[in-house]
Order: sequence, then structure tokens, then C-alpha cells
Amino acid sequence: PGQYPYTRGAHPSMYRGRLWTIRQYAGFGTAQETNRRFKYLLDQGSKGLSVAFDLPTQIGYDSDDPIASGEVGRVGVAIDTLDDLEMLFEGIPLDEISTSMTINATAPILLAMYIATAQRQGVDPSKLTGTIQNDILKEYIARGTYRFPPQPALRLTRDIFTYASQHLPKFNTISISGYHMREAGATAAQEIGLTLANAICYIEQALHAGLKIDEFAPRLTFFFASHSDLFEEVAKFRAARRLYAKLMTQRFGAKDPRSSVLRFHTQTGGVTLTAQQPDNNVVRVAYQALAAVLGGTQSLHTNAYDEALALPSEAASRVALNTQHILAHETGVTNTVDPLGGSYFIEQLTDALEADAEAIIKQCEERGGAVNAIEAGWPQSLIEQSAYELGQRVESGERLVVGVNEFAREETETMEIFRPSEQTASEQVSRLEASRAKRNDDEVKAALAELDTFAQGEENIMPSLLKAVHALASMGEMCRVLRDVFGEYDDGRA
Repeated sequence: PGQYPYTRGAHPSMYRGRLWTIRQYAGFGTAQETNRRFKYLLDQGSKGLSVAFDLPTQIGYDSDDPIASGEVGRVGVAIDTLDDLEMLFEGIPLDEISTSMTINATAPILLAMYIATAQRQGVDPSKLTGTIQNDILKEYIARGTYRFPPQPALRLTRDIFTYASQHLPKFNTISISGYHMREAGATAAQEIGLTLANAICYIEQALHAGLKIDEFAPRLTFFFASHSDLFEEVAKFRAARRLYAKLMTQRFGAKDPRSSVLRFHTQTGGVTLTAQQPDNNVVRVAYQALAAVLGGTQSLHTNAYDEALALPSEAASRVALNTQHILAHETGVTNTVDPLGGSYFIEQLTDALEADAEAIIKQCEERGGAVNAIEAGWPQSLIEQSAYELGQRVESGERLVVGVNEFAREETETMEIFRPSEQTASEQVSRLEASRAKRNDDEVKAALAELDTFAQGEENIMPSLLKAVHALASMGEMCRVLRDVFGEYDDGRA
């Protein structure tokens, strides 16, 4: 463990030296509501925050835009201006708490807001720790919250790499995500292979921008799912580490050992949760969390048992959080650095997954790399086929799902589930109007004009976004400027 190619773990002492970060994903309604949930999670022992944004925020629309109707604050927190992000972290010192933000198409805008919020708190941005997902390629493959075409979207990703290498030395500039592809139906091998194929594209973009591999690679991170096949998941994480280490040294010539270490966050499998007999989800999540820890994750989110029905309730969030505490402090799994290392079954399964993932990377490259493959629909069709085959196995009973196609019972109990306030949208729109009323319109116009100039040119776009954010330009206003320059992406599949 801790030695190339890192199959057995990213660090020599693993959890004997330091536990994984317990990071619970949360966000709903307004910034004020989510701030209260964040403080609750921190009080309950969470060591890092993970922000869920609503769909309008994810694709760059203001809360009062007609297209946002019915979606404000529904699947995450609504963020329109810097005022909202400042409220989201009110009373939470950003130099002490690590924050992960699940944001992609609008990642540079949210990062600019986060930097500006730190500055308002009096925190030097160089002290910020955390991760911005900033993985736009998987949006085209599996998730769908894209706004701009692939090439300008990759330019925004590259600008974050460059800016952060100079100003945010402790902040992870991307979380290259296999999670959403796995949730969409990818197999374990496809999750590794497609994720690393995307990683190759991002690395090549950064190198093209003039960055040296060892300047930015140590801040690259990954995000994987953990599903219920315990040993396959453990082997998947081991295979991913080994394959990545080989890619970084043999293909990209990385010299700094930190550049070759695949560090990753894990989330238990949302798609594995069932609306039927939701109490069973507590057990599923516990086993999936065990797989992530036995596989050597650096950070973990455990899903709540009611997430197949609605956003997590406070009670369900507490159970999910305590699942990690019990795993860390009562089971003894942290006492041994790599408890499954040397198992013939695990080693053989690791080898097989690595070979399958490597073949997928090769197939992607034969199609011209990640962007060309995405534009041709190849990874999308690969995942769709796997999802279809899994669905057929469940429907036929070949794949047993407790409480769904076997051991089912008639539901008699009702569960109280969490619903965001019906007033969320009107409250958020009022807050947006208040931000607009107090700002200097001339300053906003000048900042947006500068953003337009930067977008049309080759300069890094982050400084102009920071200026616009400080002027209280809204998410929708900034994205309209970028849309007018970059255009909007249509995959032709609607």
C-alpha cells in the first residue's frame, strides 16, 4: 500500500493513519434551509460538506426564468448570485471545512462564487480545500446537465485547471466521475474504462494549455459508485488505481508520485435503492459502504434509506451518517491496511476488471478519443445496452432484488418523507430580486461585457467571472453571455 502501482491503497498506512472523510451530500430549497442542514450534519460528526444544486443552477438558469418553473430547489439548493452562496456557508469557516460541489456545466461560475465567498469571510483562497466536480464529459454520456458544446465546455474545464494551479493549491480541480455512468447502467468494468478514457481527454487538454503533468495531476480526483456485489466493487477500486498509475507514468511521463495516485470519493449506489420495503436500503447501504472502505476510498457518502422516495429526511440522513461512524469505529475494518490483499479471488477479479477496462479505453481511442466517441454516441449506447440487459435479468427473476421480485410483502406501513417547502420558489425569486435591487447596474454591465470579451478570446475566463460574481451578476446572466459566444449543445436524441 502506498507504493506504485497503488493496487493495495493510496497511502502506506491507509485508515490506521487517517480515516476517510465522512462527507454527506446535501442540498435542497433555499440557501438558508440548506445551511441549517449543513450545520446539523457537521454537529453530527460529518467532516466535510458536499453540495447538491438544483437543476436550474446546474445548467445555468435563474430561478425566475420560465424554464426553471417547478424545479427551483427541488433536487438541490438554488443558487442565483453570490449572496446565495454566502448564505449557504454562513457561519461555516471555509478555511476549516472541506467542500465538494457537484457542478459541471456551470462549474467555473460556482467556483468563482466559492472563492468570492471565502474572500467575504476574510479567508485567503489559497487555504481552501475541497473538490469541484467539473466533469462535463460524463454529462454528455450519462447525466444530461450540459449547456454548452463539448469543445468550449472543455475550455472552461481547462481554465479551472490553469487558474487553480496558480491560486488554489489545496483545491481539487476536478472529480472525474464514473458514478453517474454506473447509475445509468454501466458495468463495473465500463465504469473504470469510460472514466479513465475521460480522464485521458482532460489530461491532454491541460497539457495542450501548456501545463506540465506534475503541476496539475496531483489535484485530479475521481468519483465512483459502490454497488452491492461486495468483492467486485473492492476489485474495481483496486483495478482502477493500478490502471491509472500505469497510464500516468507510462503514457504521460509523470515523475511526482502524487501524480500517479488515484484518489477518489465514493457514494453508495442510489440506483440500487428500492421504494419497496425502504428499510432494506439501510442494509444495502451498509454493505456498499463496507465495499468502498475495503477498496480504499478517501471519502465516502452513504445514501439515506428514503432516497428512492424523496430527498432525504433528517432522520434518514442521521442513519446514513451513523452507518459510517459504526463502520469506522465498531467493525475493526480500519485496523488493517489492506485486509483483502493477497486473496486469490480478489487478485484474480482485479486482474480481470483491469483487462476489461483497458479494452474499453482502447475501443474509445480507436474512435478518436472521448469527445469523438461521445459525439458518435458510442459510450451512451454501451451503457444503454448494459442497463437493458440488467433490467431484463431483474424482470425475469435471474437477478434477485429483495422486496421487489422476491421476498416481497404487501406494504402496510406509511413512511413520512421529506418535501421541500412549497414557498421555496417564491422565496428564492424574492431573494434574487433583492440582490438585483442593491447592485450597481453599470458595474454589472461592465463585468458582463468583459466576460463576453474573455469568452471570445483565449484568455483564462476565471478572472472575468470573479469580477462578474463580485458585481452580483446572476447565474443566468453569466450563462447567457457564454451561450451567445459558445452556443448550446443538442445531442439530437430528444
